Amino acid sequence: MRVIAGTARRLPLKTVPGMDTRPTTDRIKETLFNIMAPALADCRFLDLFSGSGAIGIEALSRGAGEAVFVENNRQALACIQENLSFTGLSEHARVLSMDVLAGIRSLYGQPAFTVIFMDPPYGKEYEKQVLHALKGSSLVDEDTLIVIEASIETDFSYMESLGFRMIKEKRYKTNKHIFAEQI
Repeated sequence: MRVIAGTARRLPLKTVPGMDTRPTTDRIKETLFNIMAPALADCRFLDLFSGSGAIGIEALSRGAGEAVFVENNRQALACIQENLSFTGLSEHARVLSMDVLAGIRSLYGQPAFTVIFMDPPYGKEYEKQVLHALKGSSLVDEDTLIVIEASIETDFSYMESLGFRMIKEKRYKTNKHIFAEQI
């Protein structure tokens, strides 16, 4: 796995050993960032369920002004720190070592993020819990792009009841990206 574009282009990234995380392939990451490109310049990026930190690091490499990583797995946290240090992007990053819902609560009152990305474990409905926690918070405004990586089977029919609208869905072989905004 590597950084695809920007200031840290081609630098290899460490990944967390085992099956607890699912690194996003380079091809899917390239598609994802082509879609998000207009929102990245000097943005505030929130990377939930960060894993190795590859998505937030890619955002920083491509010009995000700040990235906040939220992760509670110790091995993943060490990996994020190593990857940030190796890419030279640490000064624009903040890593929160906690459960994602606690991380969101700890950020309440701060300005809205431009992009919120989440790649939760599949099949546990964490994305629904996160959207519920974001509903009405200062972390989301009318310009915030929310991107959710989920299994193909994940149902998002509840989004509007939580105050969010799906604006795009990109399907791959086994997973998909949902692009959403606040209503």
